[in-house]
Amino acid sequence: MTATRIGVVIVNYGRHMTLETPEGQRVSCRIKGRELHPVCGDEVRWQPLADGSGLITHIEGRRSLLVRQDPRHGQRPLAANVDRMLVMVAPRPELDPFMLDRYLAAAEVLRLSALLVFNKTDLLTDIESSECNRRLDEFIAIGYAMLKVSVRSGEGLQTVKKALRGHTSVVLGQSGAGKSSLLKALVPEAEIRIGEISQATDEGRHTTSVATLYHLPEGGALIDSPGVRNFHLWPLPPAQLAQCFVEFRKYAPQCRFSNCLHEQEPGCAVTAAVTNGAISARRYQSYRSITLAAKS
Repeated sequence: MTATRIGVVIVNYGRHMTLETPEGQRVSCRIKGRELHPVCGDEVRWQPLADGSGLITHIEGRRSLLVRQDPRHGQRPLAANVDRMLVMVAPRPELDPFMLDRYLAAAEVLRLSALLVFNKTDLLTDIESSECNRRLDEFIAIGYAMLKVSVRSGEGLQTVKKALRGHTSVVLGQSGAGKSSLLKALVPEAEIRIGEISQATDEGRHTTSVATLYHLPEGGALIDSPGVRNFHLWPLPPAQLAQCFVEFRKYAPQCRFSNCLHEQEPGCAVTAAVTNGAISARRYQSYRSITLAAKS
C-alpha cells in the first residue's frame, strides 16, 4: 500500500484540488469518496498516483474553519486554519457600521483576530475624515485595531503587510471597499499565478470562481475566493451572539440571571450599561437586530 504524504490545499476547484507539499511541489489531486470536503488552507494526507497526480484521503485536524450558511445544506466550509480576518471599510460606498458589527461578530465566534482596514483615505475631505473617524472610534474604543491605507497610492500598505506576517488571513468587507484591489497590491502576480495553476491542471474555465491560497512575499498567507469575499454571519442563538459583542463581556456576569439575553430581563447589567452610556446604544441596537432576524 502506498504511504500517504502531507500537503496543504492551495487551490480548490470543487472535487479537484491543487496542494503544496512541504518541499514546495504542487500536485493536482482528486478526493477519495464523497464524504471528504477539503478547502483552501486544509492540511491533508494524500497518496501519489501513477500518472503524477494524487488522491486526497484524509483531512488533518482544523484549527479554525470559515463557513457560510447554505439554506439547503446547512453550513458549508470556505477556508480552513485561518487565524486573522481583515475587515475592509471605506468612505465610499458609505461606511455601514451595522455590517461591520456582523463581520466582527463572525470573527469572535470563529475565534479569529480581527483587524479593521480603512481604505481610500486619499479620497476623504477633512469633514468626511472627521465623520468616518467618529463612526470608527467606537470600534477602536472596545479594542479593535485599525489601519488606514490607500491601496491606490500605496500609503499604509507596508503596515498591512507587516500585520499579515505569520498569519493565514482572509479579507472581508462590503462591496466596493477595495478587497480585490488589496489582494492585487499584496500579491501583484496573483492573476498570473491563477492562470499558471489552471493551465497545469486543465481547470482554466473555472479560474474566476476558484478558492486560492497565496503566499505573501513578506510572510504569511492570504486565502481568497468569491465565497470568502461574500461571507456573511449566519444566524446565532442570542446567548452565543452576546458573547460576540466584546463590550458585553465586562457586564454580563453582573446580570441578575445567569441566562440573561440582555433584552428586557430585570437586573440586566448590559442594558443598564447601555442606558448610562458605557455601551454604545448603536452597537446594542445592532445586537438586538441580529437576534430578531435570527428568530424570524
